Amino acid sequence: MDNNHDQKHTISALVDNEPGVLSRVTGLFSGRGFNIESLCVAETMDPLVSRITLVTRGNDQIIEQITKQLYKLVNVIKVIDFTDTEFVEREMALIKVRAEAQTRAEILRIVDIFRCKVVDVSPQFYTIEVTGNDSKITAILDLLNHLGIKEIARTGAIAMARSKKEISSKREKVGPSETGKEGKK
Repeated sequence: MDNNHDQKHTISALVDNEPGVLSRVTGLFSGRGFNIESLCVAETMDPLVSRITLVTRGNDQIIEQITKQLYKLVNVIKVIDFTDTEFVEREMALIKVRAEAQTRAEILRIVDIFRCKVVDVSPQFYTIEVTGNDSKITAILDLLNHLGIKEIARTGAIAMARSKKEISSKREKVGPSETGKEGKK
């Protein structure tokens, strides 16, 4: 890989669920002039731990610097850059589109093709919920754009490593929990 090429990176950080942690993480990015393209934060199964998933761009050296700086923050437990691993990434979008009598059937066909759902109906608009990767959301936005999109709300990406697909007859050893402090350098 070319180290001078800015590649998209999806990074997940497990952090203490405390006030100010998100501010410190985003401050690390802004203080060094790095952009966050997408940011999503939520509590994990452990109410004391939150998962921050962010998407940024940079070459290998920049991402390595970001990762090292994240580990220096007191409240960061574990950092994962999903770029060179197999992972599942999803985003959700709510799209409010003009639904005139002559376009409603077309909108419903698009919703069906993309396996979305209409979550709100008014005399003039449909609000559509779509879940998928960035390219799926971009594709449906391109199709709906000529019909008159009024408003869009997107969640930002969330990601999780894929499970190994190998089948083993032996009992697999259970590793440390995702919330353990073992990942901290």
